[in-house]
Amino acid sequence: MALHDAREREPATGGDELPREQARVDTVYARLDELRAQYRARLADVRRGGSVGTHQMRSERDAFAAHYSEAVARLDQVEERLVFGRLDLREGPPRYVGRIGIQDASRTQLLLDWRAPSARPFYQATAVRPDGAVRRRHLLTRRRRVIGVEDELLDADNLPEDLRLELRGEGALFAAMNAARTGRMSDIVATIQAEQDAVIRSDLDGVHVVQGGPGTGKTAVALHRIAYLLYAHRERLARSGVLLVGPSDVFLSYVEKVLPSLGETDVVATTIADLLPGVRARGTESPTAARIKGRTMMVEAMGRLVRLFQRVPEGTKMLDVEGSTIRLEPADVRSAIGRARRAHRTHNAGRETFVRSLLPVLTDRYAAARGIDDPEERSALMEDVRSARDVRVALNLAWMPRTPTELLDKLLSSPALLGACLPDLDDDERAALLRPRGSAPTEADVPLLDELAELLGPHEEAEDRAARARATAERAQAVELAREAIESQDLGDGIVSAEMLADRFTAGGPSLTTAERAAADRTWTYGHVVVDEAQELSPMAWRMLARRVPVRSMTVVGDLDQRRGVERPSSWADLLGPAAGHALRESVLTVSYRTPATVLEAATEMLARAGTPPVHPVTAARDLPDALVVRPVAAGGLVTGALDAAERELGALAGEEDGAGRVAVVAPSGLLGEFRSAALDRPATAEALEGPDLLGARLVLTDAAGAKGLEFDVVVLVEPAALTGDGTGDLYVAMTRPTRRLVVVHHEALPAGVSPAG
Repeated sequence: MALHDAREREPATGGDELPREQARVDTVYARLDELRAQYRARLADVRRGGSVGTHQMRSERDAFAAHYSEAVARLDQVEERLVFGRLDLREGPPRYVGRIGIQDASRTQLLLDWRAPSARPFYQATAVRPDGAVRRRHLLTRRRRVIGVEDELLDADNLPEDLRLELRGEGALFAAMNAARTGRMSDIVATIQAEQDAVIRSDLDGVHVVQGGPGTGKTAVALHRIAYLLYAHRERLARSGVLLVGPSDVFLSYVEKVLPSLGETDVVATTIADLLPGVRARGTESPTAARIKGRTMMVEAMGRLVRLFQRVPEGTKMLDVEGSTIRLEPADVRSAIGRARRAHRTHNAGRETFVRSLLPVLTDRYAAARGIDDPEERSALMEDVRSARDVRVALNLAWMPRTPTELLDKLLSSPALLGACLPDLDDDERAALLRPRGSAPTEADVPLLDELAELLGPHEEAEDRAARARATAERAQAVELAREAIESQDLGDGIVSAEMLADRFTAGGPSLTTAERAAADRTWTYGHVVVDEAQELSPMAWRMLARRVPVRSMTVVGDLDQRRGVERPSSWADLLGPAAGHALRESVLTVSYRTPATVLEAATEMLARAGTPPVHPVTAARDLPDALVVRPVAAGGLVTGALDAAERELGALAGEEDGAGRVAVVAPSGLLGEFRSAALDRPATAEALEGPDLLGARLVLTDAAGAKGLEFDVVVLVEPAALTGDGTGDLYVAMTRPTRRLVVVHHEALPAGVSPAG
């Protein structure tokens, strides 16, 4: 059952209250403009100083420039819905709540930051526990204009007489729920509910799991929690940073405006595929291969792999040194390997100890072969041994520095190595892992590469090569930008070259932010890590993330029922394993604000009929008429039927303001190419597919995996039965993406529970 019926609900306009609230909003925006102008003026003053002066002077200017630039960017990002709430108290003046805190020139508080402790009653106060508040007011704004107010009475016994006639209806939350989608996620700072606020403001330490079914706002909660933690623990997190891990690049693009709109920009946002600096995992592989790579058995397999490249020769090796022949015995190598392993945790660090252990042995034999026993000549003899080609080859064969990418590539392209490192796999499983040498890395490779990086340690020669390559590329880019600046602005009159200008700005450029330094450093440890769609991560991925937050301060957001695959973990503790640490706590979000009740009930029934009822059922906050429509089609009619439905829904959304309104066709991945070709042949759908990016288009064609974490006004779901081959997770995700309507187009029999008739 829905908690409310949202049909024909309109927000209250506010009558005479609008001019009063507009005056306050005007005052706040005027101060915002004043602050922007001040910071821009200060930034301009700093930049006029150029890059002259001592190194200390330049560093100070860079620090001020970075501070002022950040302040300007922060103030620019909070323009929309800057003021959204007012809290009337039993005692004292009303508190206006907004995106950031703003004071006037005399330090009087004009606007309270939503994260401040004194703003907490705006989200937590109830009629049972008003917490000193008598009325909560939501200000509905469009740009800088107040268009409505929505009041909630919290303490009728203490409501002042002058407020009794001013109470206005309820609808801020429902207006947000019913608004058409724009292709980018909006923040919920104005409509955070009490159970969400409790999670947002919870303790920093420990692993906090936020379990939430479709539409419960768990992603929004995670993002607002980042903003809150950066506000409440600024000093701690400013040094170490916050890492946000999402399921895909599309998802990160979808949520990218939320944190800036809340006044925060310095966060590392990435996917598992891009978490390792210098690695872009864009390869593809079978689900079987990905699951095998995600198992904890791969920890031992990576250890075996590294040890296999610390080799003892099968027999005595005869080495030529300056015309003399000396022996290298297996026992010599075995002893040196043992000494290096005991002295060093990583392979590459142990290489030097390994070489230092063997060189004296080989030098003794070389001296004996030459008949030289003068100690003063020993250093020259050792240099002869060190530089001899046979010696270098023999030592490299026994113990050579390696890189993670090189070693994993060898493993996955060699049946023999796979057999040696993964003896517990059967032939079919090893065949699933096997691929051609030089294949592009996949997302499931990244945790393995990270594990190897831990075992191997830095490879200085390889890192130096990479650093030189990056420096060359950055230099070329700087010169090109300088050349464009000179040409477009007619600078220098031929006296200043692009190279000179690039050198000047490179020497005086601002230092990297915490987020930029963290993103470039594999060994960086964060103060807090937030993981969204966390149910999809493998044990190896969790092991990788645990390295990046040794203090185990994490917010883990997801839904076990949406996990792909036929095996669903019984609990979050089972899924996280050792990454959970000793302080795991769990919150459950129980209300779906996105998905209409009819759709949510059908999706829940589908899970139950499949034998996997939801671990934590949720209740829909609203329902809509005709929220679920089922349209059977004849054989071969899937594409036409689905695109016809998409056209109708796009037409119904055509009147939305500012081009809002999004439709998604969610189809089996094998049909997406056919759908795209057919859609481009239709004027209406071809136009709707156009946009600056995937999320900017009014029509999106995607499979269930691509829709994860996103939401649309309408979803046209194609052939649901085809989405159940890897468990019910994909179908559950696809069914619960719409905010208004789900249109099911099918030819095969529907999975039980999908239609309203069930």
